[in-house]
Formats: sequence, structure tokens, C-alpha cells
Amino acid sequence: MDELKGKDILIRGNMIEKIEEDIELSPRESPLAEIIDCSSYLVVPGMINTHHHLFQNLTRNLPKVQDAKLFDWLRNLYPIWKGIDEEAIYYSTLLGCGELLKTGATTTSDHHYLYPEDFGGDLLGIQFEAASKLGIRFSPSRGSMTMSEKDGGLPPDEVSESKKKVLEDSQRVIEEFHDPSPLSMRRIILAPCSPFSATKDLMQETAQLARAYSLPLHTHLAETLSEEEYCRERFGKRPLELMEELNWLGGDVSFAHGIHFNDSELDLLSRTKTAISHCPTSNMRLGSGIARIREMLDLGITVGLGVDGASSNDSSDMLGEVRNAMLLQRVKYGAGGLSAREALSLAIKGGAKILNFPALGSIEEEKGADLALFALSDLQYAGGLSDPLATIVFAGYDHGTVYTIVNGKIVVRDGRLENFDEDEIVRNVNRISARLTAQI
Repeated sequence: MDELKGKDILIRGNMIEKIEEDIELSPRESPLAEIIDCSSYLVVPGMINTHHHLFQNLTRNLPKVQDAKLFDWLRNLYPIWKGIDEEAIYYSTLLGCGELLKTGATTTSDHHYLYPEDFGGDLLGIQFEAASKLGIRFSPSRGSMTMSEKDGGLPPDEVSESKKKVLEDSQRVIEEFHDPSPLSMRRIILAPCSPFSATKDLMQETAQLARAYSLPLHTHLAETLSEEEYCRERFGKRPLELMEELNWLGGDVSFAHGIHFNDSELDLLSRTKTAISHCPTSNMRLGSGIARIREMLDLGITVGLGVDGASSNDSSDMLGEVRNAMLLQRVKYGAGGLSAREALSLAIKGGAKILNFPALGSIEEEKGADLALFALSDLQYAGGLSDPLATIVFAGYDHGTVYTIVNGKIVVRDGRLENFDEDEIVRNVNRISARLTAQI
């Protein structure tokens, strides 16, 4: 990527209009413009989070699952999650999106697959309302689970839906919310949860629906060896073999995690242009394993970053995810496993490609004005300015921006959310979390 110094950036509306030295505004424009002195800041393209479960912000750091592996972790959390309501969705979305904005992400997805049978509101509508208040670019998925315990799946019956309901509501949210324009603030993805919670016919019909509307497809895959064992026993296939059977490969598909692929499966991902959303912090937290990201990149596989749900991370720290991605690959491949610039590229260019935002992912004229500004004069970066871009990955302890700009508007100013009272979010999330967790 090109790295520039001493340039001005002129934003007009939601676009970057000009990048050059000493841009001058007309006497008429100058009094109306807001000028940010970036002489001590690093300005990077807004990062793009490709995998999250925002509702899980309400159940992070629970003692009972601090040391649990994925399947046991899920079995313990489902009884709590089935109690989420409209208020829980609203404030958990505010919290997760707020954390993302404050750590350099300007666009996020959300893989929401949990629809309790007594949930009364428009779940994605509530999420879009919260995201709109904060000003984040939001591309959530209409997730789903149709294979509950009674069918041999993992989730309890109370959070499983019928295929008919899922497909009807998927079409509704597409037609109500999806905006395919290049700098859309609202997109929809279709995303059955996983091979152990969604039936084969749902997976196939969801893919058909998504492709009829040219939408991305997303699901969890190859996250744990337990999942691989489950797929072998139930379907007689490895997870990726199952996806191939169901027509779930291609440039419109991304898989969250993708840890346990063999060599031939990596080749298949490469040939079919299927992407991976890498979630290093969650993978470490649950002890799931280390994805073969270095090899994926060398094979030309598109890889983005996801912070994953806050019950398995336990934060929505986007720049922190970049750092962990770099370090975890070095555990597997040595000191040259992944560079700081490669790790940042996963979060920026990889994310833009997975979520199909070609107008994002770089700071260029006629591109979208989504930017993250980091204060290099902070104590945390002192002594690391020989390479300003790499220092925000190698150094630092709070990963916060001083400004975040989305769609040409400032949404984080001086490290605080511009459009919503942070204290209100904290009070309500803690209250709702206490109510939910008291039920167990």
C-alpha cells in the first residue's frame, strides 16, 4: 500500500475529493469547513469487521465459561441467550459498535442467528436503529438456526426456527433494509449459523435466495475438531466437503474461522475464491487452534478479520484484533509469519472485499471517506515513530482512535463517541446483563 506524508485530505460529503499538499479552500468554503490538524496523527482507512455476535456483549467474561471449549461454551450460554429481548438487542448493538468505532473500525457485520420464540420486535430493525444513531456503516446478516436438540443439533428448541419462517423473514429484511449502492450504510448478508445448527435444505435454499439478490453468504466453518467429528458422524463428510455439496463455495461466500482445513481444502478455497473471516482472539480464547492464514494468503485466498462475539473475545477491539492476528501467525510460522502491514491489510482491504465494498479499503480520491486517526504523540507510541504505521500494531495499550470518520462524518471525537452518551450505554448494558445472568 502507498504511504504518504505531509498531504492534506479534502472530504466533501461522503467522499474523499482531493489528496495533495497545502489544499486551499475558497473564502466562501473556509468558514464552513472543519479542519483537523493531523500533523501528529496517523490516518488509516477505516477498518472493516467481518464477523461479530453483538448480543454477546451482554454475557462476556462469565465465570462458568471462562475455560470452556466451544460446544460446552455454547451449551452453557444458550439458556441465558434465549432471554434476550428488544432492549437487550438495542444496547448490546450500541456497545459493540461503539467499541469498534473507538478502535478504528468504520464498517461492521453482525452474525445474528439467535431468534428466541417469544422475541416480539423486528430484531434487525432494532440493530439498524442503534447502528444509525452511532453512525457506523452496518452490514449485518439475517442468521438462522433450524436444527435444534430434538433434531440432533446443538441449540435448544426455544431458539430454533422453522425453515419457512427463516426464508420469509430473510426476504423481508432484504427488501426492507438492503441498499446495494457503493457507499451504502445498510446492507444485508444471509448467514445460517453452522453445520451443527442449520439443516442442509435451509443452507441450500438460503444460498439460492442470497444469489437471487446478489448478497454475500456467511457461516461458521471448520472452527473446532469437535465440529469436524460431528460432520463426519452426521453427514459422512468433512465440513468443507459438506459446503461443496450444498453449493456453498465461491466469491460470494465467507467462512468464519476456517482453522481446520487440510492442504487440498486450502487449494479448493483458492480455486473457488471462497473467503475466510479470521478471528484470532476468539480462537485463542476458546483454544480452538491457529488458522493457516500465512498459507491462505500465499494461495491468494481472501482473508478478513472478525472480532467475533464478545462472549469469546471478550471485547470489540478492532485494532487489538489486528495485533493478535499478527502475533498468532508468528507463533505458528515464526517471526516472519505475518507483518504489521499484512495484518492491517486483512482488516482493511480483506474486509472491504468480503463485504463487497470496493469504494472502501483505501485512502484515495473518489473513494469513501471512512478514516481512523491515531494520535502518534500519545505516551503509548513514544519511541516507536521510526515506522508510524507499524507502531500502532506493535505498540500501544488502548488501541483507541482520537477521531473516527464514517461516510464523511465524525463519529468519534477526542476518543469519545460523538453521537451517543457512553455512560448511558454502560449503565444499561450492565443492568440488562445482570438481569439475564441472574436467570441461571
